[in-house]
Amino acid sequence: MPGSRRSALLALGGIALAAVLAVLGHLTVNEDLNPWSLTVSDFAVSDRGGVIDVAMAVLATATVVLLSALRRAGQLARVLLAAWSAGLLTAAVVPTNEPGLPMDTAAYLHRYASVVAFVALPIAGWLLAERLGGRAAGWLRALALTSLLLAGAMVWSAYPGDRALLGLVERLLILAEVTLLAVVAATLVRRPVRHSPDRVRTPNGPPPSAERRRAGRPDRAGRHAVTPARAA
Repeated sequence: MPGSRRSALLALGGIALAAVLAVLGHLTVNEDLNPWSLTVSDFAVSDRGGVIDVAMAVLATATVVLLSALRRAGQLARVLLAAWSAGLLTAAVVPTNEPGLPMDTAAYLHRYASVVAFVALPIAGWLLAERLGGRAAGWLRALALTSLLLAGAMVWSAYPGDRALLGLVERLLILAEVTLLAVVAATLVRRPVRHSPDRVRTPNGPPPSAERRRAGRPDRAGRHAVTPARAA
């Protein structure tokens, strides 16, 4: 459908814009910040309301636009994409605390909103793989598994790993998840979400595939059944 492709193309542009803004945000913050050990949120809080926060908001908005192109997708996948968008927007609006300071209520809200977002998107991508099919299915499954593995590595680094390479792992996770989102959008630009043929019903009868099977089934005498012509 033209409307779905237009929404997917708009979402793809938003994803690309968010990626560019995120890179620019890293180049304009304090040079003393270490991207290998500090998270993107640590960078964002040092430039509150700056380019990185805008990038997160743009990415959340692009996901909402993408949802309008996924009306035929499964309900659970749509709910998970909405959870990703809401978690990302919450993390952009509610700041974490400065690095090294004790966590307050806002920082905890920021953390768990981010966790919801990071977990919801790869599961949604796995569910969408079956709907989209083709080469996109393989890419989405690979990116979903990579994201979940990186999320597990990030949890290990944040707690027993004493934040070892936490910033690097988080950025790899974000890269995998943004790529997953871009694959969905790019696939929808080329073609809409497919329906299963057996689910399409005619106004006055069973699915067309069922009619074709019945029309070609031989009767007891070995003759093929012929559908009589409908009277005028």
